[in-house]
Formats: sequence, C-alpha cells, structure tokens
Amino acid sequence: MSDRSRRPVMAGLSIQLDHARKIPLATQIYSAIREGIENGRLASGSRLPSWQNLAAQLGVSRGTVRVAYGRLVAEQLALGLGPAGTRVAARQLRSSMSDRSREEPLLPELFYDFGIAPRVFQMGVPSQDAFPFKLWSRLLVRETRGAAALPVTYPDPRGDPQLRKEIAAYLGLARGIRCDPSQVIVTGGFSGALGLVIQGLQLGKKGAWIEDPCFPLTRTALNLAGMLVTAVPVDAEGLDVMAGVRAAAGASLAVVTAGQQAPLGVTMSLSRRLALLAWARQNDAWIIEDDYLSELQLTGRVAPALASLDHGGRVLHVGSFSKTISPSLRLGFLVAPPDLSRRFGELAACLAPAPAAAVQRAVAEFLRQGHYFRHLRRMKRLYATRRESLLNCLKDAVSDSMKVQATGGLAVAILLPDTMSDLDVVSRALQLGMAPTPLSPWYMRPSRRQGLLLGVTNLNERRLKVDCRRLLELSR
Repeated sequence: MSDRSRRPVMAGLSIQLDHARKIPLATQIYSAIREGIENGRLASGSRLPSWQNLAAQLGVSRGTVRVAYGRLVAEQLALGLGPAGTRVAARQLRSSMSDRSREEPLLPELFYDFGIAPRVFQMGVPSQDAFPFKLWSRLLVRETRGAAALPVTYPDPRGDPQLRKEIAAYLGLARGIRCDPSQVIVTGGFSGALGLVIQGLQLGKKGAWIEDPCFPLTRTALNLAGMLVTAVPVDAEGLDVMAGVRAAAGASLAVVTAGQQAPLGVTMSLSRRLALLAWARQNDAWIIEDDYLSELQLTGRVAPALASLDHGGRVLHVGSFSKTISPSLRLGFLVAPPDLSRRFGELAACLAPAPAAAVQRAVAEFLRQGHYFRHLRRMKRLYATRRESLLNCLKDAVSDSMKVQATGGLAVAILLPDTMSDLDVVSRALQLGMAPTPLSPWYMRPSRRQGLLLGVTNLNERRLKVDCRRLLELSR
C-alpha cells in the first residue's frame, strides 16, 4: 500500500501518512485525529483504537502512536482511561466549522508552505545539500545535553552570554562594527529583532522610509505597527536619500539594506551612507540596518556595515543566521547603540526573550571553533558556481521580451513584460514543484516591475536545463 494512501482507522476517520514529508509521523497521526474530533466525525465518547491496533494498521511503531495519543490527552481532546482505553473527550462543536474554508496561508507572496524541503528556485533558504549536517548535529546534541544539566532557572533573556560575545567578535572582524557584547540582543530571527526595534523606539504613528523595492515582510510589519510608510526609490547607489527628504523629510525611521539591497543586490555608496547618517542626526531619526546577505557577497569586496560609520548612535544593526545556517533556528540578533542597550534588554526580558539555550550554545560553538567562517567560504564558492550555471542556462533561452539580470545577492532576476503577471506565472510554477519569487510584491509604488527572482542556493545542476525550460514556457 502506498505511503500516501488513506488507511481506515475507525468509523468516520481515516489517516493518511506520508513518510516522504518532513513532518513526524506522530504529528501526522495527531493532526488527522484532531481534525476528525473538531469536524465532529469522531463523536464525544468514541473509543480510539488501542496503540497496538492503530500501529499495526498504519505500519508504525507503538511508540509513535503513543506520542500522538499523549498529545491529544495533553490538549484535552481525548481522555486516557487506562484499561478502558482512550476516548474522545466531550466538547462543544463549533457549528460554523464546516462552513469555514481552510486556514488562509500567511503572507502567500513570501511563503509557499512551511516545514517542507526547499523547492527549486526558492529564495531565502540556504543550500539543503551542502550544509555540514554531521558537524552541526554533533554540536547540537552535545549542547542539548549540556543545557539539560544546567540549573533549573531562567536563562538570560538577552541571549546566551557566550553567543553574544561570539557575535560581537564576528561583527568586528567581518562587518567592521566595534561593539560590546552588552549591546547584542539575541532574537527570534530577523522578524524578532524588527519587532523589538519597533516597540523599543516607541515611534507610534510617525513616518518611516523604506526602500522601493523592499522586503515585503518589513513593509507589512511597519504598517501593522501603524507607522506612515513612505516608499523611497533605489538606484545604482542604493536608497536615494534626497528623494526621501523631498517625500517625507520629517520621518523618524529609515529601514535600509545597505550591504546588499533586497532584492536588487546593489551596495549603498559611501556618499549615500554619509547623507543618510547626516539626515538621521539632523532629524533625531533612527536607522534600521537590515544586514541582508552581507556575509554572502558573491562578487567584489564586501563593504563594511553602515553601523561601522555611525558615531552618533543612530543605527540599529540587525542580522540573522537564517540564510547562512538555517531559518528553522529562528535565530537573529540586534546590535543596539550603547545608550539603548538596557532598554532593549528589558524589552526582551518582558516581551521577547531569546530562543532556546541549546540552539544558542551550538551556534556559539559553531562560531568559536571557526566552522562558521569556513562554511561561508564554501557556500560563496558553491553559490557563485550555481549562479553562473543558471545564467548560462537562461542566456540563450529567454525571449526578446524578457531580460535576465544577475543581482548582487543569491538570486537571478528575469524581468517580464509589463503586460504579464508575475504572480500568475509563480502560481503555475508552484504546481510544477518550482518556487520562483514574484518581483512585483516587493514594490510599493503603483509602477511595479513584473519579474521573477530565482534563488540559486538549491539548484540541481543535472536538471537545471529542464527546470529552466519548464519555467520559461510558463512565462511566454
């Protein structure tokens, strides 16, 4: 019987297991039974199959079923009655449940699905096949065991001291930022750092500059915070500061990707950096530097961080390990100006403490032992090779109405005619197992450019010509 076939379990319920998915089998069993309970197919008091019977039906271990049942009992969806078995708990059904559509996806223009392996052309994720999993697993297991033996107390909400020390040292070497570990706050990824900054600066409904185009999540976050967002155009030198002054001189915040502009890949020129810092000083404004992909500059020399030029304490530097190690870590960091470090530390303690200690300690060791720098060097060589292969495949295959453009980052852009919808192309590509990113949602102004952003990190070079041909067929 296929792993994807539905297996009858009891009246009103069947369970579908897919061994190819990354979701644990116990979670799949739990989700199927929970759905049956919530939809009313499993009535209150119904007896669930025993561990042994269900395990035999599904072809899994009894321990797997026991974990699923344990979760149902813990969430009060079922009752463990010992010799009397496991029964569905009494509950009031939501009458409108059957009338509701499935849960809407979060930010569908950014995220296709959660918890699955990267698809070809997908942006924002590192290589699945080149990460040193054995080394990383060894570090993580060791630190997990060590964390289990720690005193039963609250860890530092600002982050593990050793990790904060290693991040400060790394930033000094790689990004030219001179900072003390006390200025480093470990966060739940980039979005966690962005949330801390938005709350910590207490800007209310004041104005904010964003690059146009820019990362849609950043724009959405500022809008949700109630800020008045102004789109400032980007050219070959990065954010056009004078255009920002003309449009909203009194803004209190600017969010920039100075190292590698997201998604165009340009590096902000020195004159623009100095002009932006001068504007912030003169207007008592703040700058969030999203250090997007700075560690993975594939061509030319990496420019120092904008924060390295800041002598007035106006720049808040934000980075993460999502693109270099894994987004599943949900691990980022914020470097606050010295005068604000205590405020952000208290905010983290109250609202957003740092993630699990074991993961932090594993990353700290990854940095301390030099593995991180070696990994970055390997990835830069690999990504540069894969980007060149993609450019060569596309060069002679695109039509005259399209333009192929290598960004400075980990993507190649295909610019489409304005009469074509990049959202429509991406929707059809997803059905074929490909995940290019539409360019138009990155723009705020009405004159949105239509295009496809093709990530280079997870290309299969043996299938690359076929994948390119299939994608371009959708774009004609």
